[in-house]
Amino acid sequence: MPMLEALDLGYAIGRKTLLECVSLTLAPGELLAVVGPNGAGKSTLLRLLAGEIRPRTGTIRIGGRSLADWPKRALACRRAVLPQNSNLSFPFTVGEVALLGRGPHSGGIERPIDRAIARHALEAAGVAGLAARAYPSLSGGERQRVHLARVLAQLMVRPGKYDGGLLLLDEPVTSLDPRHQHAALALTRDFVAQGGAALAILHDVNLAARYADRVLVLARGRVAAVGTPAESLTPAVLAPVFDMRFRQIADPEGGPPIVLAA
Repeated sequence: MPMLEALDLGYAIGRKTLLECVSLTLAPGELLAVVGPNGAGKSTLLRLLAGEIRPRTGTIRIGGRSLADWPKRALACRRAVLPQNSNLSFPFTVGEVALLGRGPHSGGIERPIDRAIARHALEAAGVAGLAARAYPSLSGGERQRVHLARVLAQLMVRPGKYDGGLLLLDEPVTSLDPRHQHAALALTRDFVAQGGAALAILHDVNLAARYADRVLVLARGRVAAVGTPAESLTPAVLAPVFDMRFRQIADPEGGPPIVLAA
């Protein structure tokens, strides 16, 4: 059974159509990347899948159950969302931010397992050394890694271990340097390797090619292509979507072809 199904999603604000006839499936053990130019509808799609806004048309199911039918706490235990911008106005410490991910499981009463999971998630994201720091004092990249730890902690059943679940990531590597971009996506791959399913909005098509099992390309609110990276990230597909020329070169390390602006 697919972890996530969306059928014929449409969304508009007034007379402005932002998404139209968008369908996708996401299976356990799979990472689906969504790429496309600015204004293509990527963040709108993620907000629909997260239940933040309601589609004008279409249906969304998680684990075979309509998104609208999920009790909020049960859904929060099975699905975590990393938005494009995560703002906190209170002076939480980094450790406290990671513990926020355990709220759906603990009911607000921290248990030893919750603290252990939060510590492990911070270690995995490379920010355990910042646990006592005030969150507002962090750089943008550090904040992004802390929130990645938070959503991973939300879906762990014990330190480093997952039991399925759905992870929705909106531009999770935008604020990160190259080393931490790869580290964040490697953590996402570890999550899906343990039976989870992840959807990540990415701007870098080469990161999508390297880490995703399938890629959905959005253009003007519609699906331009969906398939394996080799099928979706070709110059023929990308050129009209981004309105520029592309070329491919072989990866000297034997990975997927590298896509370059021509």
